[in-house]
Amino acid sequence: MLIAGDIGGTKTLLAFYTEESGPRNPTIVREFPSGKFAGLADVVRAFLEEVKQPVTAACFDVAGPVIGGRAHLTNLPWLVDEAALARDLGLAQVSVINDLKAVAYAVPHLQDEDLRTINEGKPEPHGTIAIIAPGTGLGEAFLVWNGGDYIPCASEGGHADFGPADPLQVALRDHLARKFGHVAYERVCSGSAIPEMYEFLRTTKPEAEPAGFAAKLAAAQDRTPLIVAAAMQESAANPLALATIDLFVSILGAEAGNLALKVLATGGVYLAGGMPPRILSRFEAGVPDGRFMRAFTAKGRLGELLGAIPVKVIVTRSALLGAAFYGLASLRASPSAAPR
Repeated sequence: MLIAGDIGGTKTLLAFYTEESGPRNPTIVREFPSGKFAGLADVVRAFLEEVKQPVTAACFDVAGPVIGGRAHLTNLPWLVDEAALARDLGLAQVSVINDLKAVAYAVPHLQDEDLRTINEGKPEPHGTIAIIAPGTGLGEAFLVWNGGDYIPCASEGGHADFGPADPLQVALRDHLARKFGHVAYERVCSGSAIPEMYEFLRTTKPEAEPAGFAAKLAAAQDRTPLIVAAAMQESAANPLALATIDLFVSILGAEAGNLALKVLATGGVYLAGGMPPRILSRFEAGVPDGRFMRAFTAKGRLGELLGAIPVKVIVTRSALLGAAFYGLASLRASPSAAPR
């Protein structure tokens, strides 16, 4: 029996799996607010109290670099350690992997219903695949073909320097640099970036904010959902929110194109994370000259190459799926983790 978990800065998803159910069919799935717990072990204990099933192993994906089975989470004050979790939870086996690496494990197994296409492109057989995932933060990963299978590779590309593409983005970068110093892509291309970008745009066009919206934002514990909802559901009444999301989409398109060039992602680019499914219509799926694809292909002489790369949005819980694939495979390979 396996617990798989997707540990994010905002929420933690935990699910219970058996060999019979397989990685696509968890028997129980629960969501917990990450910030209300002191650490991952506390979340798992709460889950186990509800599940009341024998568990021998676990696999958790986390937002942050994993070195030697340990990770200091990027957007949570948690230290996640495989050995400590196994000891504290009484499990025979615990695996901790990077969240984007988990998505990468899932990508080769995704089905049509798990995806929405932005650009059909012409994929190269066994070509490298890139993944970019704006959620609370910004994750990036890729998969390379080894002659018989795809090998997932994690990265921390979301913390690379933001490169503005036009005067508005230059002004945004300068605004954020005054506040934070270093401006990485995560500062402008993640859920946590949305309020900062909204505030910046409000300084340029304060008249575009509808009456009363500032008060709603000031009272909100998390401003991102309010801004996203206003942009997607009330865009005519709140052009400032819509401009924020459209700026986000343009920056995401540019960075997705950067990643595609760096790993030569002729097998495709996949957009994961919590943000893309929530703003799907702003990607203008199926429109080659839409906002996202214009930014994606604006790479000078290599624009035509990028135009041939498939781009898809993942609309399923891919990190949890990948953690389940990894965890069940590890369970089969380790007799010590089998039930006694």
